Amino acid sequence: MSSSKEEGAGVSAANKGSWSSFLRSIASFNGDLASLTAPPFILGTISLSEFSGYWAERPDLFVAPARAVDPKKSDLMNDPTTPPAERRALLVLKWFLSTLKQQYSSRSDTEGNEKKPLNPFLGELHIGQWPSAVPEGENWETGVTTLVSEQVRQVDSNRASSMFLIEISHHPPVTAYCIRNQKHGITLQGYNAQKASFSRTIHVKQIGHALLHLDEFNEDYLITIPALHIEGLIYGTPFVELNDKTYIVSSTGYVSKIDYSGKGWIGGKKNSFTASLYKEGKEKETLYSVEGQWSNNFTIYKGSKKSGTGDDLYQPGPKTALQYPSPENLSIWEAKRRWAPVVKAIRKGDMDTTNHEKSLIENEQRDMRKKEAAKGVEWQRWFFVKKQNDPLFDKLAKPIGEKIEAEKTGGIWRFDAEHAKQYISQIPEMQQAHVLERAGLM
Repeated sequence: MSSSKEEGAGVSAANKGSWSSFLRSIASFNGDLASLTAPPFILGTISLSEFSGYWAERPDLFVAPARAVDPKKSDLMNDPTTPPAERRALLVLKWFLSTLKQQYSSRSDTEGNEKKPLNPFLGELHIGQWPSAVPEGENWETGVTTLVSEQVRQVDSNRASSMFLIEISHHPPVTAYCIRNQKHGITLQGYNAQKASFSRTIHVKQIGHALLHLDEFNEDYLITIPALHIEGLIYGTPFVELNDKTYIVSSTGYVSKIDYSGKGWIGGKKNSFTASLYKEGKEKETLYSVEGQWSNNFTIYKGSKKSGTGDDLYQPGPKTALQYPSPENLSIWEAKRRWAPVVKAIRKGDMDTTNHEKSLIENEQRDMRKKEAAKGVEWQRWFFVKKQNDPLFDKLAKPIGEKIEAEKTGGIWRFDAEHAKQYISQIPEMQQAHVLERAGLM
């Protein structure tokens, strides 16, 4: 009987040879691992463009900062003596922490271990809505929340080599997203890319950020994105651990700092973290502290854990499924339709068909990039436009020393509703798929 500590113990006998070869290839590779081709049997069944949906699978928590009320009716979270801006900052922190499980461990829950996501193609879209609902035990509605996600990786038309153009337009992907709830006046938008490297295991640096805006209070929050590494790789049972720290900075002067620790060599629990909320420049004067596992339960304390009064236990609740039409009613640019043959083959375990269908998409993209290079034109984005600078980011990032690194993501990407309406309304195929309506722009 195979021990779980043997190399490839979590991989089927038929795939162990390919797994060992893959491990050797990444260990000896010098560069960004995104340009390596993974064995089909470790491919996941969703594209990176779909990951943006993990931000709002709990619409009640997503809109809570805009309502300035915790849906759990916690005494700590809804303390009437708490300054309103402080309460909203705490609700933003709670919502953010609640998203981490879905963003970084949900594939392990559904597929047994972490899988390599499908690399989205340039222009790929993921559009859907979370329907309005009345949270359990409440008398208010969440309102409809819409998601628009698009791969926007910039193609450098100044490069002489067309093969290099193909490479950078596909590796690494840069996904931009915008999530809006008009009823409660809250918008989240951002973008990110991943750069992977190998040193004993796979390490992924995420480049990008998110911005949350509350209309009623004209309030903004900068959210930085965690780096991560893969545990359990050699045994064929990979899972994600988050690294270092991230921040949430409010325009009202509140800062949340989240430190990720993981299990460690000696003891502790996997996916562990601690967090604190404080006023800018007063990090040692903790207003709230949080401790637990981002993939499981965590507890919020008023003040520090040692001296704090009152607590609020968070336990993962049921998520709300993102809704979208069946694949045949989507546009050809949408992930759920375009990757459907690949996903079907992966689920059947048909690796030959997986490779074939995947190659059809990749070769089609190569042909498009060659034609664009020959004409000296650049692919037109559907919903997002490139900015040269962002004063709001600069202002919020200053207290934590965060840099925007636009050169690594092909620009600063921002949602532009007017651009989308003017451009997409001219394309019959997109109109037939009701793209603008589903994006909440009609």
